Amino acid sequence: MPRTFDAIIVGAGQAGPALAGRLTADGKTVAIIERHLVGGTCVNTGCKPTKTLVASAYAAHLARRGAEYGVRYASDPGAMEFDLPTAAARARQVILDSRKGNEDWLASMPGLTLIRGHARFTGPRRIEVNGEVIEAPQVFLNVGGRANVPDFPGIDEVDYLTNSTIIPLEQLPEHLVVVGGSYIGLEFAQMYRRFGSRVTVVEMGPRLVGREDEDVSAEIRAFLEAEGIEVRTSACCITLGKHGKNVTVGVDCTEGAPVVEGSHVLLAVGRRPNTDDLGLDKAGVATDERGYIKVDDHLRTTAEGVWAMGDCNGKGAFTHTAWNDYEIVAANLLDGANRKVSERILGYALYVDPPLGRVGMTEAQARASGRPLLMAKRPMKRVGRAVEKGETWGFMSMVADAETRQILGAAVLGTGGDEVIHGVLDMMNARATIETYQWAVPIHPTVSELIPTLIGSLAPAETPG
Repeated sequence: MPRTFDAIIVGAGQAGPALAGRLTADGKTVAIIERHLVGGTCVNTGCKPTKTLVASAYAAHLARRGAEYGVRYASDPGAMEFDLPTAAARARQVILDSRKGNEDWLASMPGLTLIRGHARFTGPRRIEVNGEVIEAPQVFLNVGGRANVPDFPGIDEVDYLTNSTIIPLEQLPEHLVVVGGSYIGLEFAQMYRRFGSRVTVVEMGPRLVGREDEDVSAEIRAFLEAEGIEVRTSACCITLGKHGKNVTVGVDCTEGAPVVEGSHVLLAVGRRPNTDDLGLDKAGVATDERGYIKVDDHLRTTAEGVWAMGDCNGKGAFTHTAWNDYEIVAANLLDGANRKVSERILGYALYVDPPLGRVGMTEAQARASGRPLLMAKRPMKRVGRAVEKGETWGFMSMVADAETRQILGAAVLGTGGDEVIHGVLDMMNARATIETYQWAVPIHPTVSELIPTLIGSLAPAETPG
């Protein structure tokens, strides 16, 4: 006979343990199944280690710029050596501490059983793991995603890195070729350039971070190239190969050499959900053409009693959206709420330096909506805090609805942008008008203090053309 629980959670990433905590606190027996590492992508190969390494890269960058701030060195700062093994060890410790924190949290939950193994459905709400069958009236899928590895010609001939395998790297690449000029790829590109590697970014599209507005893409490219990163866009035919000990990347770009040769290659061309080996068909759980689990506005799948949270449902590729998925499911099931994914106002950040904080619509999306718009933009060179810090790359921009007077979206590409954007996000969630924000009294000197000034300069958008 199958072992029974009140609920089964597959995956111990961001949403899983939190939901387990709510369910066990409600007196339910819960099994949480994890086939690899507790904590998921964020803890083990994503946010925690990458932002730790980003901090090391920023420290190295500031050290090289020390003379600008009046910090003198006994020797040439350009000769500074970066100790990658030490930086990698620091990131590894952050991973281990965070993972242990999650494991201790799970161990403290009464009524929880942690099962380590690979879960596969054998029928509706029935799962086999380690040769044992367990079942529950409620099943929650929190299986996350992994790096997408496209079938590039020559992919089987070379050793390549992904966002997971580059984290523990302790040998500094002489020349890192990053295939993919979007969020993950650009973070590692700048990071390793600041570590001391030569770096080339190869992007298939005509510009970097193609989902952002063109002015954002252009500014990011400008400050990356100013740090010595080589950028190759419109790489329409990417191939991989070997040349001695090096890796070659065929780009077939409209300009420049048709082949880039480097010591290492990082594939950063998107993510894919971990849904292809769960036996979802046996449970009646449908997926889309990319493998993402289909869910409704309450995160229910096509199978009765089965929900999907986090990266595997295609509703968000961020730790904070996975957490919000947990909040939606828990509120609806345990608090009698009626929370919906469609009510979520999406914000996110790109952790290059300076960072990009984004919320709501881009300018292009707002224009496509056909509504009357108000727009404003302010360069960071006119933001006192940025000038004082000597970090003046970027700008802040905003778009609002001219009739409702509500903010539709904003971007802060500049120092502190990942924090500053939360003021806008909060006002959008409160459904406040621009006048409410404009008459706030922000603290000086900060970057955030310029948001009311930005709002004050909102003007009717010009019609393109």
